[in-house]
Amino acid sequence: MIEVRWHGRGGQGAVTSVELLAVAAIAAGKYAQGFPSFGPERRGAPVAAFTRIDDKKINIRSGIYEPDVVLVLDASLIGLVNVLDGLKPDGKLIVNTTKSPEEIRKELHFSGTAATVDGTGIARKEMGVPIANTTMIGALLKVTGVLGLDAMKDPIEHRFGRIAQKNLNAMKRAYDEIKISN
Repeated sequence: MIEVRWHGRGGQGAVTSVELLAVAAIAAGKYAQGFPSFGPERRGAPVAAFTRIDDKKINIRSGIYEPDVVLVLDASLIGLVNVLDGLKPDGKLIVNTTKSPEEIRKELHFSGTAATVDGTGIARKEMGVPIANTTMIGALLKVTGVLGLDAMKDPIEHRFGRIAQKNLNAMKRAYDEIKISN
């Protein structure tokens, strides 16, 4: 099983991302859960969302406290939120930033796998908006290999309709452009 914790801000699409990923995993014959953690959030406030994917039935119904992967949609949350909290020692950290993986590792005193991509820049260029949620799905797929890019096509088309192709293009660019440091 792979467990992913997403950190973002209200309105950035973290919840949409976990739902899309779960739908794609189920359509690919896997078992999945995608759920948010809501409190008194408002647009711009820090939020967390979670994804579980496995090849067998998932019986766990609790939150994810020791994720395999942490994905940060907004690098300004680093320092505001402990994004490494509970991340497994061999876990992977994926950050939407223009910084290198080495810079992020040094900043966070993190020795695991770090990956970075300018998801916001890609989203602006491909979609015309700085919303990097579907872009960062591409980064996650590259780092984890949990699903192929093709698995996301139908869920993204269903969710985004006429603007789906822009989202798919952004996702593919992040997949191709992510920098990974072990």
